[in-house]
Amino acid sequence: MTTVDAVVIAAMEEEIAPFEQRADHIATQRHVGASRSVIARIGGRSVLLIRSGIGGVNAATAAVLAIHAVRTPVVISAGSAGGLGNGVRVGDVVVGDEYAFAGADASAFGYVPGQIPGMPPTYPASPALVERARHRPGVLVGAMVSGDSFVDARTVDVFRERFPRALTADMETAAIAQVCYSFGIPYVAVRGVSDLCGPTAGEDFHLAVDDVAVLSADVTLDLIDVPAAVLQG
Repeated sequence: MTTVDAVVIAAMEEEIAPFEQRADHIATQRHVGASRSVIARIGGRSVLLIRSGIGGVNAATAAVLAIHAVRTPVVISAGSAGGLGNGVRVGDVVVGDEYAFAGADASAFGYVPGQIPGMPPTYPASPALVERARHRPGVLVGAMVSGDSFVDARTVDVFRERFPRALTADMETAAIAQVCYSFGIPYVAVRGVSDLCGPTAGEDFHLAVDDVAVLSADVTLDLIDVPAAVLQG
């Protein structure tokens, strides 16, 4: 089985492109299901890059396939997200320290919002990677939520109340987090904020996915430098 320094999963071609553009060498690409993958050499590191397709099922499928295909000390979800938390701005890069499903609600059975029955209340990120992110200027650290529906002006207040620590919303990070939790593999998500969830008048500025994907890639490649022994510790 091939060993890599990291697995990076992004939903869209625009989000994986900044990694491929930085590569010194790219191995033959493979297509499995909805995903496309390559092993790239970037700055002396071997990275399995996967374009998973949009949504939780595509992302989780790609993560499982990756975990069975290579040995890796860490899985990273990269790309774009919507800014959910108050104070989050377009162009910010957010590193998640915990992940939950925005639409999960089994509170009638004693679970907290965002918790899948039988799973923890939230899925934790790698402490070593979160700590490194906290020391990087311009990076926000906080919770992330994922779901199958976009958070807009009709629902943003509900999600802010339900998940007061959540800084971003997307469609993949929690699904990959659950897979990594189940397999005991360190995980972190790094997302550039391309737009705001439910923006008020005058705050509807947004950046193209391509632009924030570059910001996400910069931080992701910095985090990959954390030694494997530290990640596992």
